[in-house]
Amino acid sequence: MVDANFFKRNRRMLIEQLNDNAAVWLTAYTSLQLSGDATAPFQQEANFWYLTGIEEPDWQVLITREKTWLIAPDISDIHRVFDGSLSNKDARAGSGADEVVSAKEANVLMTHLAASHPAVGTLSKDPRMAYYSFYPNPAPRRLELRLRRTFQGVYDVRIQLAQLRAIKQPEEITSIEQAIAITTDAFRFAKSVIANTASEYELEAEFTAHFRRNNAHHAYDPIVANGMNACTLHYGKNDQAWRKPSLVLLDVGARVQGYAADITRTYSVGKPTKRQYSVHTTVQRAHREIISLLRPGLPFAKYQEESDAIMKNALKSLDLLRDDSDYRRYFPHAISHGLGIDVHDSLGGFSELQPGMVLTVEPGIYIPEEEIGVRLEDDILITEKGSKNLSESLSLDL
Repeated sequence: MVDANFFKRNRRMLIEQLNDNAAVWLTAYTSLQLSGDATAPFQQEANFWYLTGIEEPDWQVLITREKTWLIAPDISDIHRVFDGSLSNKDARAGSGADEVVSAKEANVLMTHLAASHPAVGTLSKDPRMAYYSFYPNPAPRRLELRLRRTFQGVYDVRIQLAQLRAIKQPEEITSIEQAIAITTDAFRFAKSVIANTASEYELEAEFTAHFRRNNAHHAYDPIVANGMNACTLHYGKNDQAWRKPSLVLLDVGARVQGYAADITRTYSVGKPTKRQYSVHTTVQRAHREIISLLRPGLPFAKYQEESDAIMKNALKSLDLLRDDSDYRRYFPHAISHGLGIDVHDSLGGFSELQPGMVLTVEPGIYIPEEEIGVRLEDDILITEKGSKNLSESLSLDL
């Protein structure tokens, strides 16, 4: 079970990766506007949660070798009445921190710390931000600028945290397995009722109902994509009526105790055509071949090379690979990503697969001119001797 001992262990592992006089200061995300006076649904910054377990906005944590402080946000009485708040007692108990201080007390603490610690670690700008199409949550940058005004040096601990988070501990694997179990049950039920539904949104509702009945939430916006919609990789409208016969791509995952599942299956609405069946069978075959590659010590570059060869052969068998440019036309995304607190978790910058990593395998073939999109995705644990498909119990069949 993920509990205070888990978060204490994570803080200890992080600080042990740094120098003897290390200090790390991180912040939770802040709330963001949804519309008018309403806030958007809140999801915690993953590294902050990994070190504290706190789900609330605007908290901060200071970690040294000797002690951990939590810094509680200033919350007005009005906001406390409307939105509630996390008590200092509960924050300390849930995180295993040594002390909780106010924001005002933290100002004094920062000045004292700067006198004995010339440098402090925090989260600097995400190096992938240039590839995103949204603004980052402002809290980490705001804290970094404040630290730079106080300490002689500020360094980024993103890499150290990514390396720790890439190798899952037993509690994390258990949480992922629980999320997968809820998700696979929902898939089985969705498949059993798909013939009695008429639209993407009706099937999405079945997943949502199942998750909430099991005290889980969606780990990400679900994809329920019928026909041509399945060729938009992050399709999320889920508002179209079925077109028969067509294939429905379902990319859905539950979140349990902070950890995500990420599973994709493609089912048929009505009897599939010969071509639809052929594409699905081809992806299914490639999926199994690629999973069979996974083992500890496999270099990522080798994994990429071998999975590319499998996917190119799959496209050739469907007469879709006539020149090299066709490869990314019909298979435009990565074959795998890490899985954990973040649905797209970092794999830590390692050059090889390591025991304890959890990653997805998700081959897909998308043919817009034929209105066919097929993806199959499972969640794989790298073990000491090979790999374990954590979602294997869910059939790949149409």
